[in-house]
Amino acid sequence: MTLELIEKKKKVVEYLIKKKVLITGELIKKLDDEFELEKKYHEFLDSQLNTTQEIQQNRQIQTPQIIIKELKTQLSSNTTVSVISNHEHISRKYTTQDFVGYFNARFKALEKILQNRQELQNLTSIARILQKKDKEKVSFIGIIYDKQKTKKENFVLTLEDQTGIIKTIVSKNSPSYEAVKDLVPDEIIGVVGSSGDEVVFASEIIIPEIPLTQELKKAPEEIYAAIVSDIHIGSTYFLEEEFQKFIKWINADLGTEEQKRIAQKTKYIFIVGDMVDGVGIYPKQDTELNIKDIFDQYKEFNKYARQIPSDKKIIICSGNHDACRLSEPQPSLASTYLSEITDMPNVTITTNPSYVNIHQTQDFPGFLFLLYHGYSYDFYGDSVESIRTSGRSISDRTELIMKYLLQKRHLAPTHSSTLYIPNSKKDPLVIDIVPDFFISGHIHKSCIGNHRGTIIVSGSCFQAKTSFQEKVGHEPEPCKIPIINLQTRKVTLMNFAKQ
Repeated sequence: MTLELIEKKKKVVEYLIKKKVLITGELIKKLDDEFELEKKYHEFLDSQLNTTQEIQQNRQIQTPQIIIKELKTQLSSNTTVSVISNHEHISRKYTTQDFVGYFNARFKALEKILQNRQELQNLTSIARILQKKDKEKVSFIGIIYDKQKTKKENFVLTLEDQTGIIKTIVSKNSPSYEAVKDLVPDEIIGVVGSSGDEVVFASEIIIPEIPLTQELKKAPEEIYAAIVSDIHIGSTYFLEEEFQKFIKWINADLGTEEQKRIAQKTKYIFIVGDMVDGVGIYPKQDTELNIKDIFDQYKEFNKYARQIPSDKKIIICSGNHDACRLSEPQPSLASTYLSEITDMPNVTITTNPSYVNIHQTQDFPGFLFLLYHGYSYDFYGDSVESIRTSGRSISDRTELIMKYLLQKRHLAPTHSSTLYIPNSKKDPLVIDIVPDFFISGHIHKSCIGNHRGTIIVSGSCFQAKTSFQEKVGHEPEPCKIPIINLQTRKVTLMNFAKQ
């Protein structure tokens, strides 16, 4: 909020107090909306008309059309955050049927996406294909139960839908052969081919993929978003001095004049999980903690968050080191841990994953961000052939993994790739809406990419290389913050590491 708006807010509050209006936290938060503030401010001005001739003259000059135009201008530069999808649920005892319902819900969601593919015309069920005796062209949608490679190097996929199960053969001469190498268990695909004796000979494999028609939205003015992840406060490896440099920069107290200017125009800060190192996350973690109490770790995080200027919107989602269950979707962090910031009007706390729309105005639809910490990434970095054999280290595979999951339209298609809560009504890990930006963290090394118009960004970290990371071959690159120019969609890295 600018100094001008802060002054207006002060006058409005003084005016409301004089009117004996109860000033609540909810009312103060409402006044952070510039449109609401302007309405109240003009109400305040109107109250002065009988006592101040000068204000009367100014108001006569300013016609209603001009006032409306000014309000629209203010709205066009307003910072807004709307949570499009959160995934809270009530804990209960789960049964086998919940898992069946969960996979059925996933199947229906991805089936709906695949049905729009032109290649999958005249879809039929597996049960009907099994009844066919003659060789006919068929197309169907199925979930991968198994994938095997024969001695002749053909692939045999075992696919099932809600009506049956069938073997599907993909020849090594098929144009889809390379794509089949990257298929993983439990993902849902479309198949075009010809029927045989209780088998399908596939000519084409169709994955859900995101369409090429994605609109490349750009903000009407120069404004920025910063992507922060994996701070790991409480760890002996936490890079406190470097993180303090980030806090100074976001306050425009550090950097070149251009960097300070960008800091002032950075209005959105996404913190994509692992704010703290947690307690009991891995064996003997206590030997690598300098803050051993989880509440004290979050108290330290809250201290830093409160130093971020109030004109910056802070959006926070959980990570696997945070104080909530590991199973995804992870719930929003409880106010027990973030009590010092949950009532701040510029703070939004979401689940992991979640969809968030930012910077929406009357004339601009805003940007849709998909937030996901990235717990499943290690599995796909090791299990998908093209990613595993890409020649990149595990720490440099994040961009490939994120593209892969966008193609599959799911954040963890394989059953064992992450822990999850079996929601029989909706699979929260399905990427049912194509985002403008897909952002994450977890790997401790930033990456920037683009897949069919969706900008891919992974945050870095503020933690030095740990003994666990050394053991699994991770090579973190701390203290690099991706900064997104929402007007140009260009992403740059700011380095807060010691030079």
